[in-house]
Amino acid sequence: MFLARWRARRANRVLIDQIHGEIVAAARAPKLYTLFAIPDDLDGRFEMVSLHAGLVLRRIAEFGEEGAGLAGEIVDRLFQGFEDAFREMSISDVGVVKRIKKMLEAFHGRNRVYGEALAAKDAPALAAALARNAYRDSGRAASPEARALADHVFALAAAFESVPLEAFTQGRFLFPSPTGDAA
Repeated sequence: MFLARWRARRANRVLIDQIHGEIVAAARAPKLYTLFAIPDDLDGRFEMVSLHAGLVLRRIAEFGEEGAGLAGEIVDRLFQGFEDAFREMSISDVGVVKRIKKMLEAFHGRNRVYGEALAAKDAPALAAALARNAYRDSGRAASPEARALADHVFALAAAFESVPLEAFTQGRFLFPSPTGDAA
């Protein structure tokens, strides 16, 4: 009995790590930092991980109760990764806790705003939110980069519509590209 539970937890951890890896790889795609001019720094990378994780979580939420537990584990894994990175930077335990708390609030706030803009199909609202967060400059909402990034996010959200629950639960999830092919 114990061995069966251990194997199940290990398999679940592998599954969550696979999804986490896909999110991080998508968030580190070079075109985000070149074509869309996202600052390639700690904050810029956090913004891109938050954005891409939000797209995954948005899709998983569509699966109802079946996706709820998976979503929580993905968020836990994401923030464990952030925590590990801070510890590697020799930030104290107290400093890590404070940063993680702020990041968690920012993560949920950003994804609420992005989700609302996506649901309303409101490209200007999404570009404004991305300018405020990813570019740290509300004045860039009408910039070509912010508009192009918003279009890219809408295309990714559309590509996610064809990702089935089984792709997540069976370890076959590949972050979709805006053209619908696996990235």
